Amino acid sequence: MGILEEPTQLASALTTAGPTQQVSGKIFDGLLSYDLSSRPQPQLATAWSVSEDGLHITFRLRPNVRWHDGQPFTSEDVAFSLMEIWRKYHSRGRSTFANVTAVATPDPLTVELVLSKPAPYILNALASTESQPVPKHLYQGGDPLSNPRNLAPIGTGPFRFASWSRGSHIVLERNPDYWDPSRPLLDELIVVFLPQPASLAIALETGEIHLGTPNFVEREWLARTPHLISYPATTAFNVGLSSLEFNLDRPVLRDLRVRQAFAHAVDRRFLVRNIWHGGGEPADSPIPRSLAQFHAPGLPVYEFDLRKAEALLEAAGLRRNASGVRLRVFMDAYPTDYLQQVAQVMRSNLAQIGVRIDIRSADPAAFISRVYAERDFDTIVYGASTGADPVIGVQRFYWSKNFSRGIAFSNGSHYDNPEVDRLLVAAQTATDPVKRHALYDRFQVIVQTDVPTIPLVVATIPLVGNRRLRHAITTADAMLGNFADAYLA
Repeated sequence: MGILEEPTQLASALTTAGPTQQVSGKIFDGLLSYDLSSRPQPQLATAWSVSEDGLHITFRLRPNVRWHDGQPFTSEDVAFSLMEIWRKYHSRGRSTFANVTAVATPDPLTVELVLSKPAPYILNALASTESQPVPKHLYQGGDPLSNPRNLAPIGTGPFRFASWSRGSHIVLERNPDYWDPSRPLLDELIVVFLPQPASLAIALETGEIHLGTPNFVEREWLARTPHLISYPATTAFNVGLSSLEFNLDRPVLRDLRVRQAFAHAVDRRFLVRNIWHGGGEPADSPIPRSLAQFHAPGLPVYEFDLRKAEALLEAAGLRRNASGVRLRVFMDAYPTDYLQQVAQVMRSNLAQIGVRIDIRSADPAAFISRVYAERDFDTIVYGASTGADPVIGVQRFYWSKNFSRGIAFSNGSHYDNPEVDRLLVAAQTATDPVKRHALYDRFQVIVQTDVPTIPLVVATIPLVGNRRLRHAITTADAMLGNFADAYLA
C-alpha cells in the first residue's frame, strides 16, 4: 500500500500521527475493533461489561495471545499501557482516560478499570490506533518516547515488523503465531512512501500499489479506472478537521481582535472548492456536523470579509509601516499537500490586509518538535481526527490540562479558559444526552468566540484500492485497520 508521508515512528500508543497509525494498526491489535457501523467488536478483549453505576469497566482478555517476541500478552500489559502510556503521552488518551483512577488485574486475563466518574465514551476509544497496548516488559523503566521499539515494534497483531528502508518503504511479514491461526491471509505487506500525490495516483493506476490515499481530484479519475475502486468509507472514526491554530504565548496573538481578523481572512468555501476539490465542507465548529448529537447550531460566524479583518487589526493598534506591513507572522504547515496549499492561500489573503506570513516547511518530526516540544511557532495549520466522541478527538485541543511540552497534537495553543475546562469536564461525565448536548453547545459558543483555533475544513480520507484486493476495509478505521482478512484475488 502507498502512503504520502513516511512515519516518524511506529507506536500509535504515543502519537496520533496518521502515517504512524497507517502502519502501526497492522502490527498491534487493540482491545476492541469497530465494524463499519462503528459498533464495538472483540479483538484482544473477548467480552466486556460496565457496572450499573458506570464506575467499573471489566474486560475479559483473549487467551493464548503472544507478543511477537514470544512473551504472553496479559492484563499487566493493559494496565501498564493505560496508566503509564495512554494517560501520560497520548494526546487523546490524556482526556479519554482522565477519570480512570486505577486498573485492577485480578488474573492474567481480567482487566478492571476503576473510574472516579462514569466515562461511557471509553468503549468507543479502544481500537489499536487509538489506545494501543504495548509490551510492559519492553517499555517499563525507561523513557517511552525514546524507546528503540518505537522504530522496530513488538506487537500482538497479524503482521510483524520486518524492516524499514528509510525514505523508501517498510516491510511487514505474516505473524505465524497470530491468535487466529487462519489469519492473516497475506504473506507480506509493503508500505511504500510516495510523498507526491501524483506519484501515488500513478502507482495505483499502474498496479504498483494496491491501496492508497490520493487527493480528491485524482480520486475522481482513478475511480473511473476499471481495475480500481473508490471506498466510500465515511465513519465517525475517519472524519478529519483541518485547522489553523495560534500560539497564545505570543503577546500579539493574545489579542482577540487579531485572531478574529485572521478568522475573517479565511475563505473556507474557496478552500473546499480549490484544494479539497469538493471533497469536504466548510467547518463552523471544532465539533463537525457528522457528530450531530454534539454539534451546536447558530455558532458565531466569521464570514470571509477582508475589510472587517483589516478594521479589527486597526482597532488592535497594528498600523502599516512604510512597506505596508502591519504584522509579520510565521506559519508552520504540517507537510501534506492540502495543508501546504492552505498556508499559501492564507498568505495571499492576509497580505492584502498588511499581514506578512512567512511559511516554514519541515518534515513531520521537525514540525512536531518545533511546535510541541520547542514551542517555536506563531501559527500552525494541521489536520486531526475528531473521533467518535468530543472527549476522544476534540477535548485535547482546548482542555488546559492537555497543555504539555512534547505531547503532539494536543493543546498547542496553550489555551486556558476555566469555563471551558469546567464544561469539558462536566460533559465527560454527563450521562443525560440532553445535558451533555447543552454543555457542548456552550463550549462551542465560547471557543468560537475566543478563536484559539480556527476550524477550516471537515473532510474524510479519500481511499482508492485495486479490485484484486479483497476484505481490506472491514472496520470503521478503514485504512488504519489490521488487514487480517485482506487477500489478493
